[in-house]
Amino acid sequence: MTADRYAHNRVRYHAVIVGGGIYGSLVAKRLSENGWKVLILEAGTGSVATWEGYSAAVDDYRAALHKSPNSPYLPNPAAPSPDNTDPSGYFVQQLDGPLYASDYLRTLGGTTLHWEGVVPRMHEGDFLTQTRYGVGKNWPLKVHDKDPSALSPTTLAMLHKYYSEAEFELGVAGDAKALGKSGVMVPKYTYPMKNIPQSYLDRKIAEVLPEKIGYGPHGTASVEPNMVPAPQARNSSPNPDYRKGEGFRPVGAIGIPNYGERCQGNSSCIPICPVQAKYTPLRTQSQFKDDLVTVATRSVVSRVLFHDPLEKSRPRNGRATGVEYKVYEDPRSRAFTTHYAEADIVVLAAHAIENAKLLLASGVDNKHIGRNLMDHPLVYAKALMPDTRGVGGNIGPHRGPPATSFLDGFRDGAWRVGFSPFRAAVSNWGWGGMADAFSHEVRALVDEGYLPHVDEKPKAAKHLSGRALRRKLAGHLPRQFQMELLLEQPANENNTVTISPDFRDNLGNFRPVIKYAFGSDSDYVVDGARHAVAVARELFTRLGAKEYGSKVAPVRKPGDEAVIARFEDGGFHYDIVGARHGAGTHIMGLSADDSVVDEFQRSHNHPNLYAVGCGSMPAIGTSNPTLTGAAMALRSADQIHSDLMDLHNTLSVTLFEKAGQ
Repeated sequence: MTADRYAHNRVRYHAVIVGGGIYGSLVAKRLSENGWKVLILEAGTGSVATWEGYSAAVDDYRAALHKSPNSPYLPNPAAPSPDNTDPSGYFVQQLDGPLYASDYLRTLGGTTLHWEGVVPRMHEGDFLTQTRYGVGKNWPLKVHDKDPSALSPTTLAMLHKYYSEAEFELGVAGDAKALGKSGVMVPKYTYPMKNIPQSYLDRKIAEVLPEKIGYGPHGTASVEPNMVPAPQARNSSPNPDYRKGEGFRPVGAIGIPNYGERCQGNSSCIPICPVQAKYTPLRTQSQFKDDLVTVATRSVVSRVLFHDPLEKSRPRNGRATGVEYKVYEDPRSRAFTTHYAEADIVVLAAHAIENAKLLLASGVDNKHIGRNLMDHPLVYAKALMPDTRGVGGNIGPHRGPPATSFLDGFRDGAWRVGFSPFRAAVSNWGWGGMADAFSHEVRALVDEGYLPHVDEKPKAAKHLSGRALRRKLAGHLPRQFQMELLLEQPANENNTVTISPDFRDNLGNFRPVIKYAFGSDSDYVVDGARHAVAVARELFTRLGAKEYGSKVAPVRKPGDEAVIARFEDGGFHYDIVGARHGAGTHIMGLSADDSVVDEFQRSHNHPNLYAVGCGSMPAIGTSNPTLTGAAMALRSADQIHSDLMDLHNTLSVTLFEKAGQ
């Protein structure tokens, strides 16, 4: 890999890829393995792409007073990243209404630097929500000849093939047999690594799970809950049975490859794993073929070109000719130089919002661009175990990844006709999850001497510090128990990303203008959230835990996470926040009449323009979307390889025929 900031003008590549995150990295790796010359243009810096730079980011996170997903990574005004504690810092959106409440990261490695690393596959029903449940949109995949509510055998085989390849590239630890019980598509499969061990709390919950749980309005649905190990892109013990005994070798840290070959339970996966046991695209980039992949950082693509940048003439065939990009040296400066890169294929592999912004800035004529913006609505249900001051009350939080198990069984079923399904993760991080959660508790004890929503307010405030503060936290933190309830949000065309000449960043590029709400799907999502909270409440009761939360509607203060919506249930007020799972904006479909790209993520309007990633997904179910996005990126890479073969074979034949004349 050549870390070259400048791709010389007029140099032609087989493919130019916009974005050095997971999807761009996987496409580049696959294409270079087939001998194609690739350029990656990354808007951000490459500051964490070395051992020294990554270690500095770890130190920055530890020193940060305000802990949020972006806090280890230096702010970059030239390629700004949104922050969910400042919802209008980069995004343009109305602060007095529902907010798009998720962030992402614009730097080499992308948002997968601070992701959780959980990688479940989607259910079959997630691809056919409109046909099965009359909700959302279907994926444009071939269905069964005799049953349009089921995927065809060839489609199922294709999905398994690319899921398996993505799990190899990411290095996934999991238990396929356990997941198969909950209806996920993992037929006769072995993951590369054995699952991350389930936590003490996971096992305690499994002990009290009933055979059936009443679910939905008045408990009318009867669901068999399963406590299953969460598949994770995180180094574990290699599985000797993988690929019929071939085994798997974990990939370690950048610069020190024998470091980080096992998860060490540091409990800071979001936003940074200090030993690099969690997958990041830096691993994939370390495997690039040096002579075939060029990575140019600090290179912000401003538009896709459909003409020669010097002649300004648009070709009749509608093919993309390359991209225009702006190179900056100092992120704090507004100075930049403009460059052009030419390629046979152009691949947009940035975040869903950035891809949509770029398609709009490039003048691609498709009315669906920027529509159907989605996220996973997320609700936290909190409880405290009994204060036994012994083993019974201490459930051992803050040891290991955010979650090692799912409470499965509620992700797919007939109830999806009426309300959103959910996936429950058992949090290993106590009441963490929201930005700066633990600092809020410490500040409350220091400033007021008690924990609001937990303790009775004392008649006279007594500020806690020193030994008294430590004693209070020691009796409180180990008993924290939280369920993270992740819900489905159907695609809605009224949730949009647009651009306006009135809103630009320091380099003159467009800022995303966001319009986002549950809208007509509000009852569907909120009712699903109420039913999910009811399931969590039953578990709390069975464990002898007491639910806690706000009994008055919270007032958002500067620095708090953005909130999409709120609801009240059982005397508590719940916030619905974003899970940072941005999707939609350039969804796939059958034609330009209903979508932006086809099933290979190829533009309906321009045959050599691809937009890959979660932005292409017309439905996301309740699975963290990164694995599915990775699988589809690999499928796109294979199609791009086929396109390039056709193009260059045609060119060879044409040149041969001309030479013979």
